Parts: sequence; C-alpha cells; structure tokens
Amino acid sequence: MDKRRKIRVLVVDDSLLFREMLVKILSSDPQIEVVAVAADPFEARDKIIEVLPDVLTCDVEMPKMNGIEFVRWLLPQHFFPVVMVSSVDKTVFEAMSAGAVDFVVKPGTQSSKAVMEFAEDLVQKIKTAAGAKPTLQKHEESFANVSGNIAQDTDRIVAIGASTGGTEAIYSILRYLPPTIPGIVIVQHIPPVFSKMFAERMDNQTELCVKEAETGDFVDQGTVLIAPGDRHMRIKKIGWRYQVECFRGEKVNGHCPSVDVLFDSVAKEAGSSAIGIQLTGMGYDGAKGLLAIRRKGGRTIGQDEASSIVYGMPRVAFDMGGVEIQEALKNIPQVLFNLLGR
Repeated sequence: MDKRRKIRVLVVDDSLLFREMLVKILSSDPQIEVVAVAADPFEARDKIIEVLPDVLTCDVEMPKMNGIEFVRWLLPQHFFPVVMVSSVDKTVFEAMSAGAVDFVVKPGTQSSKAVMEFAEDLVQKIKTAAGAKPTLQKHEESFANVSGNIAQDTDRIVAIGASTGGTEAIYSILRYLPPTIPGIVIVQHIPPVFSKMFAERMDNQTELCVKEAETGDFVDQGTVLIAPGDRHMRIKKIGWRYQVECFRGEKVNGHCPSVDVLFDSVAKEAGSSAIGIQLTGMGYDGAKGLLAIRRKGGRTIGQDEASSIVYGMPRVAFDMGGVEIQEALKNIPQVLFNLLGR
C-alpha cells in the first residue's frame, strides 16, 4: 500500500454509539481515514463494493450475520484485512481461524484510561493490518505429513515468538507435534485473559499439554507453556529440567510479554540445546534474542515472507543474522523434526 496516502477504513458495528466512538478514534489519527460505516454485514457488503477500503473493523456480535460468519463469507472471495472488535470471548479465535488479521478488546469500562488504551491499540492494529497479506490456506491441504524420529535428549527445549497472525501460525505448528516433543515455551503478543483462552484452545486441539504458564511450571516433554498476556516469561535450568518464571515488568520492545525476554533466557540457560522459532508479526521483538540463541550454538528458524501475514519480526531477525533456516510456515514442523532428530 502507498504509505503516502491515508489508510481507508470501513467500520462495521451494529451499535450506533460504538460506531461513532470508533469513527472519532480513527479519524483523530492523521494516517487514517474512515471512508464508510455499516450497521451489519449486509450493509458492509455493499459499502465494500462502493468504497474499496484498505481495512475493515468488524464487531463479533451483530444481528443478521455475526462477524465470524461475515469473515468466513468475505475473505475467500476478496481479501480485505479485518480487525475484529470483541468483548472478552474465546470466539474471537474462530475469527482468527477464518482469516481475520487481528483483534482488539472493547474497553471494559468507560474510564478515560481504558478508552485511551483501547484507542491506541486499535490505531496500531489498523496500521499493522494495512500491510497484511492474504495467506489463506486450508491446513489439511497445505501442510505435508510430518515424519521422523525425535532424539530423546532430556535438555532440549523449543522457544517460539509471534505477534500479528501468530495464533493461527502457532496452531499450524503445534497440531503436527507428538507428545514426545521436547518442552515448548511461547510468547505470543496477546491481551491478558485471552492468553489463557488461547492456551486452552491449543490444549483441546492438539496432542500436547498446553497451558498458560505460571511461575514454577516445568517445561517437560510434550508440554507447551504460553506466557500470560501481561507478564514476561523466562526460563531457568534446574538440574536437567527447565522451569519458568512469569513476572510483571516494563514493556520491552513495546511489549509485555516480550519475545526477547524469553529468547535471551533460553540462550543463556539452554545454549546449544535450544531451538528458537520466530513467526509472523509486526516490529522487531525477538530478533536480538534469536541471534543470541544462534550465537550460543542453538538452532534457529524464521518464517518466510510469503507465508507471513506480517513479515516484520521474522525480517528483522533474518537481516540481523539470527535466522539459520528460513522456511514457509507449512514446512516448519518438518524442519523442527529434522533438527530434533540430529
């Protein structure tokens, strides 16, 4: 998209008051222009044809057709980056699975602080979505069967970092991994509460034991620990096992949890026994940490540009020299198997 012109946004929400609030928030940013509003998906369909927006914001709960159904109908025909606007509800992950780029959480109160934080989050995600690419693929069709033997080294550990588009990318990897896989630690940039919902979803949909991490948890074989949405996570080696610590702290690279905080600890504690994976996302969080893992003798993988919804974090890591192997998302499970078999 031409960076010199404004990002054209279509706002879809059944609440007149909330539509007006969204329009006011977005119009206050000089890089964004609200070109149309719609009260339901059917009105939105006509507006899309009329104004050809760059990005849509879409409420999850709407009359006639909910936001998830709308995304499922829209994206296979025309790719428009969609940012879902949701209350605290796990159905938002269905929208991500359907192809939405990202989501923002409606403010729980009308306090000025809550509304300001919501506004900042919304504007940032609209700008990120404007640069997103279509990567819609059927998981069953696009991912090859994964095969190979995993060497049972007791001190191996896998660390994954992701942001925009990461929830589906992570699922695309975890779903192919067996319970014999070494322990996995993950930082996904995601709001608090949703991190636990995401972990529960992965636990139900994969063969692995997935949970939101708590201080004291061990990263054992077949276990996946996902950092809480408002806390950094790092590991510490205790004997031959790894244990996590989750703690509050200032944002690092604009994020808490930060991928760099996790990767730095993995480089320090696991060294050559680590495998770091940098997935889709905006910004540069994780790039320095991935390089640290590689410099300590660990193996590193970066998602390639073609399969990334946003090729930001993987690009910076690659340009910095932190990526040893760059691969399409669909090939990363097999690459991981190959590395673990050596």
